[in-house]
Parts: sequence; structure tokens; C-alpha cells
Amino acid sequence: MSRAPSGEQFELSHGDQRAVVVEVGGGLRSYSVAGREILDGFGVEELCSGGRGQTLIPWPNRVRDGRYEWDGSELQLDITEPARGNALHGLVNWRNWTAAERSPSRVVMAHLLHPTPGYPFELELAITYELGEGGLTVTAATHNVSDRACPYGIGWHPYVAPPGLEFIDECEVTLPAATVQIADERLIPYSSEPVEGTDFDFRAPRRFGDLVLDHCLLDLARGEDDLARMVLTGPAGSTTLWADANYPYLMVFSGDALAPPQRRRGLAVEPMTCAPNAFISGEGLIRIEPGEHHVSSWGIATS
Repeated sequence: MSRAPSGEQFELSHGDQRAVVVEVGGGLRSYSVAGREILDGFGVEELCSGGRGQTLIPWPNRVRDGRYEWDGSELQLDITEPARGNALHGLVNWRNWTAAERSPSRVVMAHLLHPTPGYPFELELAITYELGEGGLTVTAATHNVSDRACPYGIGWHPYVAPPGLEFIDECEVTLPAATVQIADERLIPYSSEPVEGTDFDFRAPRRFGDLVLDHCLLDLARGEDDLARMVLTGPAGSTTLWADANYPYLMVFSGDALAPPQRRRGLAVEPMTCAPNAFISGEGLIRIEPGEHHVSSWGIATS
């Protein structure tokens, strides 16, 4: 019997909600509500493309040249984005994860990240995916089991499907960010500027149009519950991706670099705990001491 490229499939259900979490990368392959695909995911027989639904640990986005300094040591990560010379999206998005706990509406995916020359730290990782009355909640818990402090960041790579639309152009989008980072040709940020008066200002809902985005947004407005909410609205309803206060950065990618038919079919809305290139810049980088934990949550609701 042939095996799915993404490994074992863990199907979750709650009422009219369905989700599939996968062994490879511990990622989210699909999520639907009442038959509507909420994410632009990938099929069971497909290889994950464009980072769809992947988990990005211990850094999201890029590290320029893969070279960084930590507590007086010079470290070199593998270059996994050769065209731009960057280390991309962490170390676990293609590793095998196991289901440590499972129920019809919930699965806890676990992985032990062993030390490597470029990241000589040991992390116990657990991701809980749970469906409930409020939608999908994703909680990550990271435990530093090394004997020294480690640099850490986490991000996620879901592509939100425009509700009732084939492409994102006609979708109405809300992104509650006051600042955008400007990046160079290697997609490494070098400055920040207010979104006021620019094409990046989606603080009030508006049509996405033909805008090309592959930018990090920050200074996110939050509700009284301290959650930031990003909303896509179309003829079939609205999808809200929320992120707790551990995620002050939001990478937004319109998918123009992807090959058809994936191009602009979903908007990648990526909560991140740190900025791109944080292993070098230090912007938002988390220091986890030996024995310490880091816990964060994000999720999706529909209407």
C-alpha cells in the first residue's frame, strides 16, 4: 500500500468541522467547516508545496547566510533557500512527528528536536490541534531540555482561502497592522515604515486587488482579549485568523511566487513570535533558559 507523502493522517471532527493534521512536519493539511474549505491546503496524495500549513521552529522565515552568533559562539545553519542564500523556516517542517494524545476532536503532535551543529540545543516540542465551538485552536509548547539557553522563534504557514472565491483578488481583507517591514531582494528586512497612506494599510477592510505581498507586518492592534485578528471576507462568509500576544509579527504572502494553480489561490497569513532574520537582528528573538517552557496559541474562526 502506498504511503501519503505527508505520512500518517490524523483526522479531527467536531460538529460540521473537519481538520487533518499530518505526521510530516506536524502540520495542518486541511480545515473545513460545513463543507467549505477554510484553508488552501493540499491533497492526501500531494507533497506539501509553498509551506502550506507547516510549523516553523526554531525560527520562522529567514536567517541571512544561515550564520549567527549566540552567547559568544559562531553557528552555521544549512542553507535551505539556495537561490537567496538563506536558512529558511526552521528545522522541523519536514521531520516526522508522533501523536502523543488523540481524541475525535483533538490531537497532540510531539517531536524531540535533537542538537545539530548549526543549532546545538535540544527541544521537546508539542503542538495541540483542537476543534471546538469557537473553531480551531492551535497551541504550541516548547521545553528547552538543553543544559544551556537557546535562541527561539516560532511561526505558522496557513494559506487562508478566500471565502467563496477562486482567487484572493476580489476578497475583502483586514490586517490590523500599523507598521510594515521593508526587505531587500533576499527578503531580509532593513527598515520599517508606517502603513498609513500606503498599499499595505488594511486596518480597515478593503478589497485585496492585485497587490503583491511578501511582507512582515507589526504593531498589531488587539482586542480586549489581547488577540490580534486578521479577516478575509467573501460571498461565502468570513474567516478570522487570531493570534495571542506571543505573536507580535505577521508575515503576509500573496502567493505570487508559487506556480499555477496555487498562485494567489490563498493568502498566507503567518503569525510569528519574531521578525525575519531574528537570529541575527535579535528583533523579537526569544531566549529560553534550560528547563524553561514557551507556550503560544493561534486559531481560526468562521462566520
